[in-house]
Amino acid sequence: MRASVVGGGSWGTAFARLLAGAGIDTELICRRSGQAEAINDTHRNPDYLSDVELPVALTAATFEQNRLGEADLVVIAVPSRAYRQVAKTVGAVIAPEAAVLSLTKGLEPGTLKRLSQVLQEELPRPARSRVMVLSGPNHAEEVARDIPTATTIASSDLELAAWAQQLISTESFRAYINPDLTGVELCAAAKNVIALAAGMSDGLGFGDNTKASLITRGLAEMTRLGEKLGADAATFSGLAGIGDLIATCTSRHSRNRRAGELIAAGKTPEEAEAEMGMIAEGLTSARSVRELAGANGVEMPITEQVCAVIYEGKEVRLAVTELMTRTPRPE
Repeated sequence: MRASVVGGGSWGTAFARLLAGAGIDTELICRRSGQAEAINDTHRNPDYLSDVELPVALTAATFEQNRLGEADLVVIAVPSRAYRQVAKTVGAVIAPEAAVLSLTKGLEPGTLKRLSQVLQEELPRPARSRVMVLSGPNHAEEVARDIPTATTIASSDLELAAWAQQLISTESFRAYINPDLTGVELCAAAKNVIALAAGMSDGLGFGDNTKASLITRGLAEMTRLGEKLGADAATFSGLAGIGDLIATCTSRHSRNRRAGELIAAGKTPEEAEAEMGMIAEGLTSARSVRELAGANGVEMPITEQVCAVIYEGKEVRLAVTELMTRTPRPE
């Protein structure tokens, strides 16, 4: 059994460690050769989770030299803005019978496609029908330290999802399966936008009432979008929905929450990402979620205000006022 994890960031590193710890022959494919060399030499990722020791059996490779063509399982953990190009690269060399598991939470900018749809366009047959998505309250910093975590594996092929479930489940990582690919992927994209709002709330010094209100009403607008696009409403009550939403809106590990906090303090989105040294996926996916909602006639007021702040320079307090003074309505 061989696995290749594409993407040497925090989540890719943590997941590669998980696979290697489960006894799977795993390589982590990095963008920089220096990063790959350091992992092989020191068994630590110098750029992400550098204080976490990696299994000696976990090897690192580059996009130019790797074992992608030999992998039974290919895991993709790269930002949505680079996703299609990476999918093309993977599709050119992947074994036709390989299974593909996506860890990225977002939509493709411009096309508004879910990332499983991108894979189905770029992978050869039959790999394009062997696509899965993993999502849930899964902060890499905790998974990498074996802190008990649950997740969801979504696929239209439940037999394939059950295979992956058995493969990655450990004493500290528990996987559930779900046939609702649409719902799980929309949860993953939309919850990051609500987390930006939660971070802005923190940056303004607001309290628990505000955070709980954002999470609850954010879940409502996420669910509206999902149902409009054919998702199962129950998915939004599960790990990929409310579970991930709570973690992303409240955790000190959350990039999106932190980005929102920095923006409320006066940073631009670019400055916020530079200060964190990591990509906050919501800063890309917010526009896509807003466009997808608009194209389908779905009202998402929190998402609208977040987009106005991060793309149009709207003052955060004005966005709060406009949300709070909207026309009264039933819950």
